[in-house]
Amino acid sequence: MDECRLQEPLFTFGVIADVQYADIDDGQNYSRTRDRYYRSSLQLLSNAQDAWREAGVQPLFVLQLGDLIDGFNEPRGASERALDAALRRFETGPAPVHHVWGNHEFYNFSRSALLRSPLNSRVHADSGAGAAPVRPDIYAYRFTPVPGFTFVVLDAYDVSLLGREESSEEYRSAMELIRKYNQNQDLNCPPAFEDLRQRFTRFNGGFSKEQLDWLDSVLTSADEKQERVTIASHLPVHPFSTDAVCLAWNFEELLAVIHSHKCVVCYMAGHAHDGGYHHDKDTGVHHLTLDGVIETPPYSDAFGIVSVYADRMELKGSGRVLDRLFLFS
Repeated sequence: MDECRLQEPLFTFGVIADVQYADIDDGQNYSRTRDRYYRSSLQLLSNAQDAWREAGVQPLFVLQLGDLIDGFNEPRGASERALDAALRRFETGPAPVHHVWGNHEFYNFSRSALLRSPLNSRVHADSGAGAAPVRPDIYAYRFTPVPGFTFVVLDAYDVSLLGREESSEEYRSAMELIRKYNQNQDLNCPPAFEDLRQRFTRFNGGFSKEQLDWLDSVLTSADEKQERVTIASHLPVHPFSTDAVCLAWNFEELLAVIHSHKCVVCYMAGHAHDGGYHHDKDTGVHHLTLDGVIETPPYSDAFGIVSVYADRMELKGSGRVLDRLFLFS
């Protein structure tokens, strides 16, 4: 162990989730069981930037796991202003940011607007064929920070009611799917089941066949090259890494793709603000759900820096985020 502590990592990267900034007074979550700190979330984002900048080994990049600004901005006409304020904090950071899209991105902007916005970080994707799905409206891509390690950003709202025009085929198909399980007038209310079907709510979504097929091809290539792959998305996909109400609609299909390959070492998500973790012993994949900034008191923090080695990744958490060790199988 002492020898491990002396090792220099191959590289590091920062992680943060669910900042949900809005220039409004503190409030509570949908079920009124948790406090939310809308204004101070921006200061906690600055705290993370300061820590990443001052780290002994500065991160090569940052994974922002979605919900950067809160949906309360949209009815106040403050979406652009809030986004500008949050993105300015990232401008002071030490590394480029890979933005994941969450449900709150779609509360504020349409899919077409997001594709034109600074939250589209595909500029940092690998070059060449296969770096992103063929369909340009799917926000997914792969990038390789150093040889032997590939990261994949997935679009968890590719199949969703959010961000789609109500007249579109995509919206109609998503409504048909959710109505199989959720008959509530307010689709943000989970269906009345005491099992995994609770995930069929409006604030969740899923992955299209086109995106899953593309991911399968990326992982096939990574298997052949013996690369280590980390997947980042907003919605968790393992039932033991989060509450049922926060899972992606078709998490089983995504897990099936992961299970058919040897290269995936970690899946990182946000969305569930109290975090979660599960090590899938069958595949060796570590499923991390990062604690959300929005429900972190102003005197604490919620971010981390991940050090990557040849045989493991080490998450050094700050505040609510726990330290974790991800050994590679």
